[in-house]
Amino acid sequence: MSIAITYVVAQNLANTPYDHTLANALQVLEQQIEADNGLVSLRMSTSARLALRTREKDGIFWKALNPNRELIGGDGELPTPERTATTHTNTVYYATQTLQDFEIRLAYVWTDLSTRSTAPILLVAAESMDRRIELANNIIKGVIIPQFVVLPIAVLLVWFGLSRGIAPLGALQQRLRARRPDDFSPIDVRVAPSEIGPLIIAMNELLTRLDSTMLTQRRFVADAAHQLKTPLAGLRTQAELAMRNTPPGETQASLEQIIAGTSRATRLVNQLLLMANAENPNSIAMPPINIAELAREQTLGWVDIAIQKGIDLGFEGTDAAIMLRGQRLLLGEAINNLIDNAIRYTPAPGRITVSITTQRRQVILAVEDSGPGIPVEERERVFDRFYRVLGSTAEGSGLGLAIVREIAIRHHAKIVITESQQKPPYDRGARIEIHFLSLS
Repeated sequence: MSIAITYVVAQNLANTPYDHTLANALQVLEQQIEADNGLVSLRMSTSARLALRTREKDGIFWKALNPNRELIGGDGELPTPERTATTHTNTVYYATQTLQDFEIRLAYVWTDLSTRSTAPILLVAAESMDRRIELANNIIKGVIIPQFVVLPIAVLLVWFGLSRGIAPLGALQQRLRARRPDDFSPIDVRVAPSEIGPLIIAMNELLTRLDSTMLTQRRFVADAAHQLKTPLAGLRTQAELAMRNTPPGETQASLEQIIAGTSRATRLVNQLLLMANAENPNSIAMPPINIAELAREQTLGWVDIAIQKGIDLGFEGTDAAIMLRGQRLLLGEAINNLIDNAIRYTPAPGRITVSITTQRRQVILAVEDSGPGIPVEERERVFDRFYRVLGSTAEGSGLGLAIVREIAIRHHAKIVITESQQKPPYDRGARIEIHFLSLS
């Protein structure tokens, strides 16, 4: 757009002075015309010839026609403009035409010499367009070339200004991405430009409302779970006492169902309490613990149950201490949930392996089973609360892996689900890994 506008302006600037020169040439020609008894003649003075410089390089071409359209002087090869009904006398007109394959600029006027002649005469002055084009090109170069120099500098300055201007926004974005999902603390307004201060304030108000809502939800779950534990424990106790005094039969079978149901409900209540504890945004103590020792202890606690179900439960690790920062109770529950989940979904005869390995600055806790595995499209959803894989017949509340994810988040760890890496005949199943940061 700048080049186009500059071109139009340059053309006008170049035409204006040269058009004035042609108009002056017409005035000089008009002064050389004489009329005597109706006869029109042209008598060129020396000064006029010098001014017009006929046929010289870059000079002015001209001609004069009497009222009868007869040439009375000048170059007869010049185009002769036609007079129309809208043409006025003593008015200079301009036109661009072609003469011998090159462009020329014409200036012409019908001069009214009625006092000496019966009709106006035609005066024509012309010159080549070369000088005009050269001047226009010089004007364009003088304007455009500095722009091509200034434009990259302007782009760099704009880029530098925008980079400096949005740098606080980038820093704010990184802080928000680095936040834990349960962190609802207000955002510091000073870390962002003042222009988005109202937006930060609105976001802080939203975070406050979300924090209040989540706190209310956690309190409700914790309170409900606490209120349910006592009656469930009493119900189980009463059912066990009734079984001692009841002979075998349908009543005892019903009591066994009650005891089993209360056991499942008690476990669900305990999981809800653990979930509320894991989601608590308040900071918890993270002392150094030996994760290898903890994983071995929790695995041993499930050996009897695994044997009863015909499952080979083993632990692979090292006798050396593998240290990381964490909460022993929560990490122990995460290991228990992974083993419990594997036992529920692994048919007999099967194999479950709990392992602790180190890789660079990471500690990898893995639980691998020979069950049906977890489809790729389900691997994200299995961490949702109360979600069960379609087609599964195993008992469970659907909270186990959700609790594991919350505990991993609290420990800044990452969970990965892959295919089982066990050797045949246990070449199916799933492998769930938790990647912790190592202290060593």
